[in-house]
Amino acid sequence: MAEDTQQSRTVTAPARPAREAQPSGAAGAGRLPLPHLLTRLWPRRVLLAGLLIAAVAVLWATNSFLTERFTESTRNRAEVRQALYTGQLLSELQRTSVVPLLLARDPELISALTENRFATTSLRLISAQADIGASAIQLLDMSGRVVAATDRTRLGQSMRNNEGFLQAQRSSITVFSAVRQDNGDYEFAFSRPVYADSRMVGVIMVEVQLGQFEKAWATESDAVAITDSTGHIILATEPRWRGLTMEEALAVRSAPSAIQRAIQATTDWASRTPDAYVQGVGVMRSEMRIPFRGWRLVTFTTYDSIRDRVNAVLALEIMGFALLVAAIFYALSRRARSETANVRRESAELRLLNARLQREIAEREKAQKDLAVAEQTLAQSSKLAALGEMSASVSHELNQPLAAMKTYLAGARLLLQRKRPEEAMSSFQRIDDLIERMGAITRQLKSYARKGGEAFEPIDVRSCVSGALSMMEPTLRTRSVKITRTLPRLPVMIMADRIRMEQVIINLLRNALDATRDTPAPQIDLLLTSGEKAILSVRDNGHGIVDLDSLFEPFYTTKKPGDGVGLGLAISSGIVNDLGGRLRARNASPDGTTGSGAVFEVELPLLSEKTRAAE
Repeated sequence: MAEDTQQSRTVTAPARPAREAQPSGAAGAGRLPLPHLLTRLWPRRVLLAGLLIAAVAVLWATNSFLTERFTESTRNRAEVRQALYTGQLLSELQRTSVVPLLLARDPELISALTENRFATTSLRLISAQADIGASAIQLLDMSGRVVAATDRTRLGQSMRNNEGFLQAQRSSITVFSAVRQDNGDYEFAFSRPVYADSRMVGVIMVEVQLGQFEKAWATESDAVAITDSTGHIILATEPRWRGLTMEEALAVRSAPSAIQRAIQATTDWASRTPDAYVQGVGVMRSEMRIPFRGWRLVTFTTYDSIRDRVNAVLALEIMGFALLVAAIFYALSRRARSETANVRRESAELRLLNARLQREIAEREKAQKDLAVAEQTLAQSSKLAALGEMSASVSHELNQPLAAMKTYLAGARLLLQRKRPEEAMSSFQRIDDLIERMGAITRQLKSYARKGGEAFEPIDVRSCVSGALSMMEPTLRTRSVKITRTLPRLPVMIMADRIRMEQVIINLLRNALDATRDTPAPQIDLLLTSGEKAILSVRDNGHGIVDLDSLFEPFYTTKKPGDGVGLGLAISSGIVNDLGGRLRARNASPDGTTGSGAVFEVELPLLSEKTRAAE
């Protein structure tokens, strides 16, 4: 049960595969087939892969062995340097610790403190400093005031809260103190009380300049630090470390910049995990106990020297493997020249085949475009043909208002002649109503005749049903058909093209009219429901559908020649698919047999709230 339609859906014919071009005997002679050529290349690839694996294994083993060996030798040298640094530090401390003992027994200093005469005391300390080689010497009275000093700028200063002065007051021997200054540096000093007749009269303080070792160690080692018994750093080649614990000093592990982090990642790829990081550089950590007040000496050595020595050996190995690979490639290149020439010839032939295939594809695309234009033209012609079928009924619809208008005009003229203008105005009003009706009929015809676009908009399916019935009204008046329409009270909104939607409904109505042409009491039911989706059902009591499988195929029709070309249902199905829905057909009888009519269902998605907001 198929039907003529007014609009066609573009159907693209599948392109046939391009004809394979066979190389001629002259072009293919004297040449190895491509599969055989690839088979001959496999041994070479396996050889190169094995050589590459062997090179990586040798380089990895060499790197691990030499790194371990050179790391151990570097660690031994670091321990030797630690012993040297410890000896230097203890020697300076022991040498300076004797100075307070000698000065505390000097009669001139004792008499100066007992008699409170300090005119020549500073000169005496300066002379002792030159003889002994001490750093700085200060003499304090019992109140903590500096009464004599090698640095005269300190005379008169109060050091009553100095740790060295306080420790000397509580002890009768030489004591050592380390006081952190405001600038972060530490001041080291030996203090000893001065006695006169078994009575404490003052304190002698001798400073120890250990900062000189920091400068010397900075030129010989990468980083050196000394911690006291509490774990805080008191001497370090890194000034920012002083006063911190070792964990706090080494808290920042990453490199200071992204470039240095990238260099660090590439240079440490095969090295062992560093013991610590100093300014983002991986270092080796060595630690030694100093036999003085629980101090410990910690040195950090970079892996640069280890890496340089290992890289030198690895470079030689890489060079050897490179020479071996170069020799292998040279030996293989001579055999590959002829094979390369064959491959180039085959590539040229493939390019020619590809160009031929591209030309055939272009020709087929042009044919498909021409076919699409022809189908669109056929669809429009079918629509205009349907309009031609309606022309007789339309002319009848227009002739009736024209005849009535003629009658009303004659009556109005007669009423005007008889001086009855009020009754004449009533005739004119009826004429105006008839003109409006004729305009509505022509507008519907023009709207249906133009091509549908792709301008989707929210539309009410109920208005599409009413518009389709209005378009079919002239045709329906020529037939005695009972049409029932069941529509919901609320709007059923969808996103669609109104003209194409009305075309689908008109196609289904015309199809139902043709199916009920030989039925004694023809009846068509239109049912619109709205649930999860909008479903429009068109049911007739005609002869039913014989071949459901071929129903929606183009050019399938059961009508007589000249009544239709079989595009109506195919185009309607394409329109519904473009709208995101589905068009189904079935026989009305429960067992699916013919004779009880057919049912066509148009299922379309409803317009959701989100889509309405977007619109």
